Amino acid sequence: MFDLSHLAFETDSTRIITILMQGDFLVPPIEGVHEGYHTVSHHGQNPDKIEQLAIIEEEHIKQFGGLLNKLKTTREDGQSLLDRTMVLYGSNMGNASSHDNRNMPMILAGGGFNHGQHIGFDKADNYAATNLYVSMLQRLGIETDHFSSGKSTMTGLDFV
Repeated sequence: MFDLSHLAFETDSTRIITILMQGDFLVPPIEGVHEGYHTVSHHGQNPDKIEQLAIIEEEHIKQFGGLLNKLKTTREDGQSLLDRTMVLYGSNMGNASSHDNRNMPMILAGGGFNHGQHIGFDKADNYAATNLYVSMLQRLGIETDHFSSGKSTMTGLDFV
């Protein structure tokens, strides 16, 4: 799907793509994994399940990195396609083992933002993910200061 996404961006077939990396009970064909993603994400601190979860998520990040690299090496109007495309990778859970949707991990790449940093926030009083979406909408030139429960931009995101 990431290869197809790159091709769709490269050919200007679309500028918006959503990929759901299914977290179901099917066992992914990855060496060292013998349970489905959903099962291992609800690990209950079981070391074997945590190890399998790490293997699966490492593979996901490798595939995501491959997409970013392809976008970075594809040129469009004198810029990399990555510079011209916002790519958001994230989860709907901060801790799937307890169904906690606070402190969700997110990666924002490309799109003309000043990257190369990790922005951490207070785990007890974190921003809503929708504040990140406000920042992304503003980067697209949409004049808004809110999106759903987000009432401001995400602190620390600067444009290049």
